[in-house]
Amino acid sequence: MNKHKKNVREVALEVLEAIEKHQSYSNLLLNQVITKNKMTGPDVGLLTEMVYGTIQRKMTLDFYLSPFIKKKLEAWVLILLRLSLYQMVYLDKIPDRAIIFEAVEIGKRKGHKGIASLVNGILRSVQRQGLPSLNEIKDPVERLSIETSHPLWLVKRWVEQFGFEKTKAMCEENLLAPVQTARVNTTLASREEVVSALTEEGYSVQPSNIIPVGIKVLQGNLVHSDVYKKGLISIQDESSMAVAYALDITENLNVLDACAAPGGKTGHIAEMLNRTGLVTALDLHPHKVKLITENANRLQLPNIESVVMDSRKAGETFKEESFDRILVDAPCSGLGVLKRKPDIKYTKSLEDIHSLSSIQQTILDEVSKLVKKDGLLVYSTCTVDKEENEQTVAQFLQRHPDFIPHPLTLPESLQALVGNDGHQLQIFPQDFGGDGFFLSCFRKKP
Repeated sequence: MNKHKKNVREVALEVLEAIEKHQSYSNLLLNQVITKNKMTGPDVGLLTEMVYGTIQRKMTLDFYLSPFIKKKLEAWVLILLRLSLYQMVYLDKIPDRAIIFEAVEIGKRKGHKGIASLVNGILRSVQRQGLPSLNEIKDPVERLSIETSHPLWLVKRWVEQFGFEKTKAMCEENLLAPVQTARVNTTLASREEVVSALTEEGYSVQPSNIIPVGIKVLQGNLVHSDVYKKGLISIQDESSMAVAYALDITENLNVLDACAAPGGKTGHIAEMLNRTGLVTALDLHPHKVKLITENANRLQLPNIESVVMDSRKAGETFKEESFDRILVDAPCSGLGVLKRKPDIKYTKSLEDIHSLSSIQQTILDEVSKLVKKDGLLVYSTCTVDKEENEQTVAQFLQRHPDFIPHPLTLPESLQALVGNDGHQLQIFPQDFGGDGFFLSCFRKKP
């Protein structure tokens, strides 16, 4: 029996189905599928583009398709239509006839002739009649929601918190492909040495103008580089690199990273300590703690100790006032990383934000006891939401009169973005193309 080898579009359809059905994370699933189907070269790029693009623009695609769909479709048929329309509207290298032909073939193979002709009919009608206009949506907030494919509740919330213009810029930025950035492990090499080693390997990179140890990737995936394998770099977003600076690290400090996995910030702290002192990295899940340990070994950092522990119970293990610095990079809604994980925007709800906010408070309350007098506590999230960020900070300071706001220590380029109070920083995705991130610093009174 001749087993049909799946082409890129069929694989894309399968991935999109799995994401929708099981709410799997797109980035993890994509990597598994690429490995399983032994995909290489241009196919990997096309698959990634189609999967992310279709998820990223799902609400816009549904708006475009809705006038042409007359009855309820099976889930996979709707996904196939979205995937095909995404290519027709947003990818200019593939002719429409080829996209429609492929969609019809998949419809036949996965369903039957009836489905194939339905798919053909809908896509040809779109081609003939053109897309419905977004200007039909009169309410500007609702139009922004459909146009940039962000749920209405979220766009409304952001508009209330940050105003329409800032929200519009953020929603539009979230549709762009993320740029890979890396952090140089300065205990092993300088940024200049790493840039030249990567260039020799054939990668196109340039120094970051945001972070002194950062590198921006113009072409290629640095995970496959020898430089990465030797531990000279870590893949990390520029916004996330700001966090370790805020801890104001000097050598020989005792630091606790309370929610550490997968260990990007842990590594950065250990590098800033210049292999002195100790970073104790906690995470709830054993498989994630294993990642932190593997990362520490790759980076040749002996001053990291990773422990499986719920940071809400850290007080049961560690003595009060035993750490010079504590980082709480708290579990959050992740609304700052929608470029990298576009599926998050459709699965998160207001209830999630409320429940996360209370977990954040609990972790801060617990670990604050462990900060030495005159020590620093840094709170960070990869989200853009005042309840999880500014409100959490205000409530913490209210409950803990022994802590006071402390000015953020940051690279020069980020100082301009710090709030008027000097101890809080909200990075928006549109600020320099990094993730949305929040940072705040407190000092325990002497």
